[in-house]
Amino acid sequence: MLRFILRLLLLPWLLLLLSSVFSLTSAKPAPFAMRISCGARQNVHTKPTNTLWFKDFAYTGGIPFNATHPSYISPPLQSLRYFPLSEGPENCYIINRVPRGHYSVRIFFGLLAQQNYDSEPLFDISVEGTQVTSLKSGWSSHDDETFAEALVFLKDSSVSICFHSTGHGDPAILSLEILQVDDKAYQLSQQSGQGIILRTVTRLSCGTGKPKFDVDYGGDHWGGDRFWNYIKTFGQSTDTARSTEGSIKQASNPPNFYPAALYKNAIVGTASQLDLEYTMDVDPNRNYSIWLHFAEIDSAVTRVGQRVFDILINGNTEFQDVDVIKMSGDRYAALVLNKTVAVSGRTLTITLHPKGGDHAIINAIEIFEVIMAESKTVPEEVKALQTLKKTLGLPVRLGWNGDPCVPQQHPWSGADCQFDRTSSKWVIDGLGLDNQGLKGFLPDGISKLHHLQSLNLSGNNIHGTIPSSLGTITSLEVLDLSLNSFNGSIPESLGQLTSLQRLNLNSNSLSGRVPAALGGRLLHRASFNFTDNHGLCGIPGLPTCGPHLTAAAKIGIAFGALLLFLLLVICSICCWKRRQNILRTQQLAAREAPYAKARTHLSQNIQMSRQHNHHAQSRTAAETGPILLS
Repeated sequence: MLRFILRLLLLPWLLLLLSSVFSLTSAKPAPFAMRISCGARQNVHTKPTNTLWFKDFAYTGGIPFNATHPSYISPPLQSLRYFPLSEGPENCYIINRVPRGHYSVRIFFGLLAQQNYDSEPLFDISVEGTQVTSLKSGWSSHDDETFAEALVFLKDSSVSICFHSTGHGDPAILSLEILQVDDKAYQLSQQSGQGIILRTVTRLSCGTGKPKFDVDYGGDHWGGDRFWNYIKTFGQSTDTARSTEGSIKQASNPPNFYPAALYKNAIVGTASQLDLEYTMDVDPNRNYSIWLHFAEIDSAVTRVGQRVFDILINGNTEFQDVDVIKMSGDRYAALVLNKTVAVSGRTLTITLHPKGGDHAIINAIEIFEVIMAESKTVPEEVKALQTLKKTLGLPVRLGWNGDPCVPQQHPWSGADCQFDRTSSKWVIDGLGLDNQGLKGFLPDGISKLHHLQSLNLSGNNIHGTIPSSLGTITSLEVLDLSLNSFNGSIPESLGQLTSLQRLNLNSNSLSGRVPAALGGRLLHRASFNFTDNHGLCGIPGLPTCGPHLTAAAKIGIAFGALLLFLLLVICSICCWKRRQNILRTQQLAAREAPYAKARTHLSQNIQMSRQHNHHAQSRTAAETGPILLS
């Protein structure tokens, strides 16, 4: 019995524990967030939310400078980065290691903090090769124009944000934000999504209040920290504000995760004017996606059918018989309606027309410009151009940052592009870099530009040999390398360029025989120029070549000459060493000669002394005679 009671007591705690574990494992992870304080040399935390801003990185150029904030909604950062035209017309931030997915990309603009500087720069902004906005005169005087924001899908683990000069001041960037949102956020239809960019035109919180970000509303991080400007009224005496302290249902749901507090304020029509109407200026001939937010927070409306209205956009009825309580399922419950429309004029008008009962109500409005994402250039060809930029020492003034072909409004100077329908990407079909002061060498990797039809590098100071890989670009029709410092021979592979119509190699330091295949092309009305290369021969107009050796023969002769040279060196070393040994032996012999002579004289003296003593003893014995013993 006691065990049974203990089990009953422990069961609720076990269920609570299991529930907690399940909620932890099923909770959605925090979204990726990257915030950059442009021009900053160290990481920054800003109040009141203690938001982390990373120090400046991943830029292609520019100059850091002290910042002036054009609006109170700008992040409270002290620095910016500006891009003078002398550093090229295009400059970018290219940020890698960004997880693939759907992102809100936001760029805040700044003004340089210096005396007598009161002009605002005007420039274009592109994200992932698609131009998303152009700054217009007066932007620094409007809070919601001090930044650009776009919803974009990132497919290759990186994001490029580029600024394009238009001749009206130097782009100045205060901050960048790359905030992950749900993959299905703001999806216009089941089929659309990844090929579309939504540029934020405006977000409005209707009724009482003040401008806020999602974080100020206590919104979910997966919402992308949206900025909501506020609008108190659509017109004098035509509407009134409503608000509530009650809780809002069905707001912070995926995929858009709207903050619930957004729906606690609203604008409601009045009897002085039948319709509730909002009008704003827009760019003509564009598509706009409109998101309308509703929650029945009016205490006077308590049941279905009490408030019904139609919604018209530029005079066209897009939603009929809108009953917020009926469509949301309850009072104080969020309802979102979306419609994408084509606008040919310069104004966008949203009209809420009541149909009996109480007047219309609206809590918030979002308007986006729908932009088709540009196809980018083939990555292999972009890398080839970047290599060419380094090896040829391309002038900084040309820029060559970002994508060479897109946005189409700002292609790279000197690069011609063509859209390849097979790959659905842009390719490079021409390079015109003549008379640009190039001083490097032509890399083998230029052959990665498979679609080149014209290559003009004349009038520079490019040195080294002509890469044989040029012969693999079979689409090449024009090749002009004249007036440079190329040396060596003309590669045989150039003879494989059967589409070649004009070849200018004049005024270089080339030598050797012109490939026979190139000479044969002259019979097909091709225009070739080989003059002012004192070492070239083999075709009419050039000197006659001597006995021609193949490349293998030349290598064999060079190898044999090298072996002979090594053999001569070895023999010389052996002879020298032998002579040194002989000289050393002679020197030793010369040193030993006096000692040898002295030893010889000594030996002779000793021998003579012995002989003298022997003779003396013999004479003494003869003189004394024999001795007799007694």
